[in-house]
Amino acid sequence: MSPAPRGPAEAYPMLPPATALEIVLQHARPLEAEEVEAADALGRVLAADVRSEEDYPAAPRSSVDGYAVRAADREPRRRVIGEVTAGHPSAVEVGPGTAQRIMTGGVVPPGADAVVMIEDTRDGDGVVELLKPVAPGQCIHPTGMDIQRGQVILPAGTAIGPAEIGLLATIGRVRVPVHRRPRVAVLSTGDEVVEWTEQPGPGQVRDSNRPALIAAVREAGGVPISLGRALDREEDQRALITRGAREADVVITSGGVSMGARDLIKPILAQLGTVHVGRINFKPGKPLTFATIGSTLVFGLPGFPVSSLVTFEVFVRPALRALQGFAQVTRPEVPVVLEHEVKPDPVRPEYQRAIVRVVGGELRATTTGAQTSSRLLSMVGANALLKIAPGSEPLPAGARVPALLIGEPRHG
Repeated sequence: MSPAPRGPAEAYPMLPPATALEIVLQHARPLEAEEVEAADALGRVLAADVRSEEDYPAAPRSSVDGYAVRAADREPRRRVIGEVTAGHPSAVEVGPGTAQRIMTGGVVPPGADAVVMIEDTRDGDGVVELLKPVAPGQCIHPTGMDIQRGQVILPAGTAIGPAEIGLLATIGRVRVPVHRRPRVAVLSTGDEVVEWTEQPGPGQVRDSNRPALIAAVREAGGVPISLGRALDREEDQRALITRGAREADVVITSGGVSMGARDLIKPILAQLGTVHVGRINFKPGKPLTFATIGSTLVFGLPGFPVSSLVTFEVFVRPALRALQGFAQVTRPEVPVVLEHEVKPDPVRPEYQRAIVRVVGGELRATTTGAQTSSRLLSMVGANALLKIAPGSEPLPAGARVPALLIGEPRHG
């Protein structure tokens, strides 16, 4: 096979982050449906409406502990002719001058059309006296009050949480159609990269990107596939990317996306498919590349560990969420107050790693220290990415900036 074509960086326009993300999401359509056990559907997204085949409750039920009676009967004293407990309906009919003791959740017996709270009665010697007037339907949950037969209880696109699983259990829905989880192949590149279980030699580094990205894929709901690592040889990288495109819905590579002689990812992707994004006006991660090979999405992430994880958060994670059918695919963006001075990049928007705390009802942010692309410690403990616009002057303490919350804010 002939070498992959190469070209100058200018062949790829410098796109704003929002434009690049929009292009990515245009190609990230929900995957096909599969059926799973409802009990195992936590975190999945429904691919079709779920309807109830029954009314709930299926029969009128008492909402209180008390006495089932006929509302039209004006006699305040009633003879108690039975008792109804939850799960044990009574076949005895309530007639004029009679009542049945009933527990919360009990099916209202035939002939009764109201329930009187036990607090509004006085009983003894098999007789109950009603101390207040009675209205039809009083203290009764009618048939279909909660759910009606044929009603859509969970529409397509619903993210399934504990309440949704409880609702599925209520209607006896054992299996549900959900969008398939994306298979995501992860590849590290570089002659200098060795497995993280190995002792690096001179000039070598342990591969931290692949384990971190595999963990990030899992957190985003994907199913990771490790492609291992490839040396800076075109045939090796092409073969593994081709394999990933064949086996997975998404391929993620790290390293080799700049324009050096050993940066092979862009030209390989240009040969195998279509490069849609080649450069982003963004720090850290300007050379991030997005391409498609057939229907497979391919992300070429930078090799520096921080650049790799930040670009995953901003561009790859939303795509993985979109493939699963989530309506909300991006992290929440909120305004925060800087606790200290922050220096912006003079040219590019920068996503600085930070810790956001709730202080006095306000979200306040402190960066995690030096923001260099190689310093993975700047990601450890971070729960936000501050969106710092380019500028020549530092932002003072007290300034407000937007932030992507990648974790829960701390308190205090």
